[in-house]
Amino acid sequence: MQLKIMPKKKHFSAGRVPLILFLCQMIRALDVPLDSKLLGDLVQPPTITQQSPKDYIIDPRENIVIQCEAKGKPPPSFSWTRNGTHFDIDKDPLVTMKPGSGTLVINIMSEGKAETYEGVYQCTARNERGAAISNNIVVRPSRSPLWTKERLEPITLRNGQSLVLPCRPPIGLPPAIIFWMDNSFQRLPQSERVSQGLNGDLYFSNVLPEDTREDYICYARFNHTQTIQQKQPISLKVISAKPSKERPPTFLTPEGNESLKEELRGNVLSLECIAEGLPTPIIYWIKEDGTLPVNRTFYQNFKKTLQITQVSEADSGNYQCIAKNTLGAVHHTISVTVKAAPYWISAPQNLVLSPGENGTLICRANGNPKPRIGWLTNGVPVEIAPDDPSRKIDGDTIIFSNVQERSSAVYQCNASNEYGYLLANAFVNVLAEPPRILTSANILYQVIANRPALLDCAFFGSPLPTIEWFKGTKGSALHEDIYVLHDNGTLEIPVAQKDSTGTYTCVARNKLGMAKNEVHLEIKDPTRIIKQPEYAVVQRGSKVSFECKVKHDNTLIPTIMWLKDNGELPNDERFSVDKDHLVVTDVSDDDGGVYTCAANTTLDSVSASAVLRVVAPTPTPAPVYDVPNPPFDLELTNQLDKSVQLTWTPGDDNNSPITKFIIEYEDAMHEAGIWHHQAEVSGTQTTAQLTLSPYVNYSFRVMAENSIGRSVPSEASEQYLTKAAEPDQNPMTVEGLGTEPDNLVITWKPLNGFESNGPGLQYKVSWRQKDGDDEWTSVVVANVSKYIVSGTPTFVPYLIKVQALNDVGFAPEPAEVMGHSGEDLPMVAPGNVRVNVVNSTLAEVHWDPVPLKSVRGHLQGYRIYYWKAQSSSKRNRRHIEKKILTFQGNKTHGMLPGLQPYSHYVLNVRVVNGKGEGPASTDRGFHTPEGVPSAPSSLKIVNPTLDSLTLEWDPPSHPNGVLTEYTLRYQPINSTHELGPLVDLKIPANKTRWTLNHLNFSTRYKFYFYAQTSVGSGSQITEEAITTVDEGKMAGILPPDVGAGKAMASRQVDIATQGWFIGLMCAVALLILILLIVCFIRRNKGGKYPVKEKEDAHADPEIQPMKEDDGTFGEYSDAEDHKPLKKGSRTPSDRTVKKEDSDDSLVDYGEGVNGQFNEDGSFIGQYSGKKEKEPAEGNESSEAPSPVNAMNSFV
Repeated sequence: MQLKIMPKKKHFSAGRVPLILFLCQMIRALDVPLDSKLLGDLVQPPTITQQSPKDYIIDPRENIVIQCEAKGKPPPSFSWTRNGTHFDIDKDPLVTMKPGSGTLVINIMSEGKAETYEGVYQCTARNERGAAISNNIVVRPSRSPLWTKERLEPITLRNGQSLVLPCRPPIGLPPAIIFWMDNSFQRLPQSERVSQGLNGDLYFSNVLPEDTREDYICYARFNHTQTIQQKQPISLKVISAKPSKERPPTFLTPEGNESLKEELRGNVLSLECIAEGLPTPIIYWIKEDGTLPVNRTFYQNFKKTLQITQVSEADSGNYQCIAKNTLGAVHHTISVTVKAAPYWISAPQNLVLSPGENGTLICRANGNPKPRIGWLTNGVPVEIAPDDPSRKIDGDTIIFSNVQERSSAVYQCNASNEYGYLLANAFVNVLAEPPRILTSANILYQVIANRPALLDCAFFGSPLPTIEWFKGTKGSALHEDIYVLHDNGTLEIPVAQKDSTGTYTCVARNKLGMAKNEVHLEIKDPTRIIKQPEYAVVQRGSKVSFECKVKHDNTLIPTIMWLKDNGELPNDERFSVDKDHLVVTDVSDDDGGVYTCAANTTLDSVSASAVLRVVAPTPTPAPVYDVPNPPFDLELTNQLDKSVQLTWTPGDDNNSPITKFIIEYEDAMHEAGIWHHQAEVSGTQTTAQLTLSPYVNYSFRVMAENSIGRSVPSEASEQYLTKAAEPDQNPMTVEGLGTEPDNLVITWKPLNGFESNGPGLQYKVSWRQKDGDDEWTSVVVANVSKYIVSGTPTFVPYLIKVQALNDVGFAPEPAEVMGHSGEDLPMVAPGNVRVNVVNSTLAEVHWDPVPLKSVRGHLQGYRIYYWKAQSSSKRNRRHIEKKILTFQGNKTHGMLPGLQPYSHYVLNVRVVNGKGEGPASTDRGFHTPEGVPSAPSSLKIVNPTLDSLTLEWDPPSHPNGVLTEYTLRYQPINSTHELGPLVDLKIPANKTRWTLNHLNFSTRYKFYFYAQTSVGSGSQITEEAITTVDEGKMAGILPPDVGAGKAMASRQVDIATQGWFIGLMCAVALLILILLIVCFIRRNKGGKYPVKEKEDAHADPEIQPMKEDDGTFGEYSDAEDHKPLKKGSRTPSDRTVKKEDSDDSLVDYGEGVNGQFNEDGSFIGQYSGKKEKEPAEGNESSEAPSPVNAMNSFV
């Protein structure tokens, strides 16, 4: 190891080194650099290492944490003052101090208010060597007050006038960040004309009509509490009349021609000038009698704000802002004074002295005004502190002379002026310690010959020890003629030679004793390149090889790296490095350049370069490309326990260079026939050193790959069985989870055969309770994946380890995993269950959480069982199925949605863990208030007459309260589907039937019907119906009984009453008449036609009118007999004329099929030769109607 040369060195001196050099070497600000060897027994006064800021603004929504950390030996104790008096934390249950720390935690989240703990706090850390104190920590809760309510009148201005919209945010702590937005939370655009000032006001140099809006809103964001307060919107209307006259600039802020500005050193100086005018003025800044500082000057807000960062006293002076437009300019001068809170010139540093020595503490600070310097010792003003004869105070310096161990103390320097203060702790630690060597013994340093060597000897002692170096066991002290001794004890050999090799001894002495340490130095031969790469000229597409042979020290292993043009080689498979050669295949023009071979060891590096020039190739026949032939002659050599060398002979590359070889292995013992990837090597290598695992029966095969593809595998090598060894890994996925309240099931993923490393694989399973002092309990099990520990307490955390072992030994120590024994059902029910009914369908349930110990498992949440006991209306006392809602985690409240209004519910709460539910809490009942009802269950219209309709309905299935009445609304619908006037009708709640009289005949009505409770109206149900037609208009056409038939309630207009339908039927009748006449004529030509005979035999044939509802024919009795219709006399719904209805039908004149009607009422079939008649049945007519009668049936 070669050490870096120290930039500063000092020749060894036999005289005593001054104490200040020791302090520079061993002491850093507020700390003594002690290593672990010294920390055990070296006493040290307290040092404050961490504390809260001086101005500590807290979030009142969180617990207050006031930090105070300190170190020392022995560890210090802590105490606090509040507002200058002792703060007894034991008397306040909300205040605790962290163990081993002085940090206070005030628990205001459970109770208490942050304002109660406002004040000035100071921490003291004390041990037997002194007391260190913290800064005065001013604790104040952040505040984000609301805007005071105010009435903002709309603003109306003429185009071109200036305007200032005031913000005046509430005073918060810390101050709010101001911004202007609109109602959509979009920032208002700003420009040279419109901008926000440092005070938050919005300034308009001149207004334009597009500035008109009603939502100019100032927002105040309080970052500490993450809240935003909003001012009332301001309305601005700009009248788009003739714009105001152009005018020169005047300043809106600041006022007047001069103003003063004071800023503290180190802060950001912000100067602002905003002007109005028309056209819009432009702002310029200059510094009188000086220039604005470069790199610290910035402009904001369209140059209306000048900012200077890290301001200092040199930035004081007069700054001038100039507002200018085409009509003139105006100036304003700001006189800036930079004051300064105290800042350190030289803060006091810790002193480590030995008895009888002298020293000084220096405390120098500056500020504007000049700060006052005050000294305290162990937190007490030095004027009233116990007298110390070794101490003398001279302003900002304390002089110590002839100190003794009792002089050890912690001193505080306080530098203060009206703008702040500085407080620094510095201890004086008087120690009598014999020398100690801190550098580790027997370190081996390795250095290249003819280079410097640096040997370390870090030391400690009080008084400061002297250092001497010796070479060999009997050598004399080394002198400065060829050696250099540094102040920190390091020995430097400027030019190390081979004869510098040896053992060196460092000896440290003071009046209390002596210590020594030996280190060793080895000088190594330098690394050299004995065969450098040479200049090469190659044809494009060919191959080139550069050679670089390196000679190095036999004990150092060099790393060879090739570079192209001082950068990495291209990421291209054509470039390959093998031992001493760089090979580039298929060379292209881009490959030309400088190639460098760099050889690096841990101690040195060398390099050499050569140029490659690429020229055009000589034309050659196109080669045939293919994948390589497989390698052959595999041989295993250098067979060791965990490695072997594999060599092979490559097959032919088939005109495409081999880019890499892939090596695979087979484990004949554990996975015979399965080949796994082992390694990949460059296509220029034919040897590979393979790392092996223990207890594996290896066989290897090799495949070659080029740009075309991969060869088939080679023949397998001979087998090689490695020796068994202990496992080198432990099972993964170790878990511990109980399945019963009194057990712990430990599971893991077992190792496979390859990972076992030897025969006899077993597992050592260990466990112990996490929170107890029990020793580990262990058991060795076979190659399984589970072990069950019985007799465990319920739900206790356990630490678990599973370690693999075999016949050779154990795997490394496994990691500990935490698990839990089995869960049991919770023991305690939630208490203090309260129900708050939010509305008729929603209730909020609160409960007190159960103690975590009673859960006896992983708390999964709380489960509410609730059910409807009975309806409040007393109409339904049937219990329904219980409902369940689960609330995850440690919730203490939940919402029950979807409740039935006007109902009585009962609920209980249970805690849930991984095992199940605990006992139920006491049942708690509650009532939901009334709601609006559901729609009536049904609505039917019955008994329609000429001027009345009767409505029947069923009450709502969910009344959701006490029904007060029903509301019926209806209106007529004319033939063009237009709605008429709406009529409202109130119906008592105890009715389920109602008749509407005095309606219009043959009129469609639409009905809207709903129920009401005291809360309001429910959902409505609708229906439509038609009153019957006027009986007088039908009397001359239909028999009396038929004319008085019922008109069915329907949503469709009766098609039989429509004019188009009647016209269509007339056309169909005319067509049938023509067909019958044609048949009649053809029948007469055949010589026989019995229709006329049948007509003569029956003077009054039956008339078949059309049914109104389905368009088919029915049979009416003689109009004079006024007889009721016979059962089954109407035509069936399939629109066929049944045989049994009448033997004398038109079927008799078809061709053996029933006569049918089309959808338009016409016949299907032909009227051809007469069919053989069936015998007459009953008293019905046996004659077919004549064509005249057939026509009459359509009239």
